[in-house]
Amino acid sequence: MGDGLTVGADDLRTPEALSRARVVVAGLGVSGRAARDVLAGLGARVTTVDDRAADADATVEAFLSGDGLAAADVVVVSPGWPPAHPLLAAARGAGVPVWSEVELAWRLRVDRDSGGGPAPWLAVTGTNGKTTTVEMLASVLRAAGRRAAAVGNVGTPVVLAATDPALDVLAVELSSFQLHHTESMAAQAAVVLNVAADHLDWHGSLDAYAADKGRVYAGVEVACVYNAADRTTEDLVREADVADGAVAVGFTLGSPGVGQVGLVDRMLVDRGFAALRHTHAAELATFDDLAHLAGPDGLAPHVVQDALAAAALALAHGVPPEAVGAGLRAYAPGAHRIATVAEVDGVRYVDDSKATNAHAAAASLAAFAPRSVVWLAGGLAKGATFDDLVAARADRLHAVVLIGVDPAPLADALARHAPQVPVVRVDPGDTGTVMTRAVTEARRLADARGAGTTVLLAPACASMDQFSSYAARGEAFAAEVRALQPRG
Repeated sequence: MGDGLTVGADDLRTPEALSRARVVVAGLGVSGRAARDVLAGLGARVTTVDDRAADADATVEAFLSGDGLAAADVVVVSPGWPPAHPLLAAARGAGVPVWSEVELAWRLRVDRDSGGGPAPWLAVTGTNGKTTTVEMLASVLRAAGRRAAAVGNVGTPVVLAATDPALDVLAVELSSFQLHHTESMAAQAAVVLNVAADHLDWHGSLDAYAADKGRVYAGVEVACVYNAADRTTEDLVREADVADGAVAVGFTLGSPGVGQVGLVDRMLVDRGFAALRHTHAAELATFDDLAHLAGPDGLAPHVVQDALAAAALALAHGVPPEAVGAGLRAYAPGAHRIATVAEVDGVRYVDDSKATNAHAAAASLAAFAPRSVVWLAGGLAKGATFDDLVAARADRLHAVVLIGVDPAPLADALARHAPQVPVVRVDPGDTGTVMTRAVTEARRLADARGAGTTVLLAPACASMDQFSSYAARGEAFAAEVRALQPRG
């Protein structure tokens, strides 16, 4: 990495200091490349390490066999690299700090063109609903006239947005991976939407996973938003070390108490921020503002929860209540989230490929009528179990089609908790035709029930065993469905 003195770790708190630093960027995914480019633009001396990227400066083995860590000031790691990775373990052993791209972004924030210092962050994490919530939030902020962007785990790397002076406020989606290596971020407001077993192979335990989620509340300035139906999120707020004056605001699908946002007569209302919250609830939006987000069997509860969380964060930023309804009406959901692809012979085919864990699949199945779903599920389980999911949603199932190289965890849970439900396993041997065969089987099972059946792709698993991403999996499903010809 060249000769010369390294910068002390305690000094790496300004762009000026980082411009003189020697930085190892571990992993050249989207966030790694963004970190590399921003750091190089500052003048930092950057070494990239990746086993798969042809343009990386070194492989992991080659880097660790040299003296790169001895000269490094900091390692910026991509979110997919687990803490036990040999390079990260070596960095910790050498006393070299390890940062996420989010931590780097926080330290590189620039002042806004509009004045008032760097753009505040409104941070969103949770097992499920992050992308929907952060995109709803960005829509509400824009409806209030703010120059806002949805960034982070949702797409645009945070380091690019944090160094863009044109933005007034950032709606930041954060995964537990990103938060694990984030230490100095202090959001204006933050939410943990929910906590359920996920990524246990990466974190090691549910407690460790929850603790990393809870890091989003550290240093919060205005409001910690939590899910009143999920005790873990409230406990994380109680344990958080926040700025003086920061408040806790819960969201609920019931009538809200003081210090909450919730529902009254199909209206989203505020008793957390309103001046008269001790006696009155301020109207924010109605169910009509969310009507375009309803699924085939109505508005799913988790969609309303996401809207309430987004509203609370926007209110913490100072958005007027009337902007909430306008922003929710303007919000257009992304692909692969309970999207109806087609209806063929009275059977609806719905793509919710983004349901990559049991909690998300349970929410997806809950949106449909009892015994109406042919469930297309399976993939990479990531160490998860599915007993709670199947036990809770067996009443929705007409039949199940299992894909994936290891269908046993789902198959075993179905045998225990839904033995009456027919299950078809798709041979994983030919990955290229797996979705063709899955949709063929799903159609056969759906046709046996007839009109009013839904074929739902909500895998409850990651996609990387047979597809490059959840999006590729959803697109493969949609392509097969669109190729179906009516039998009449």
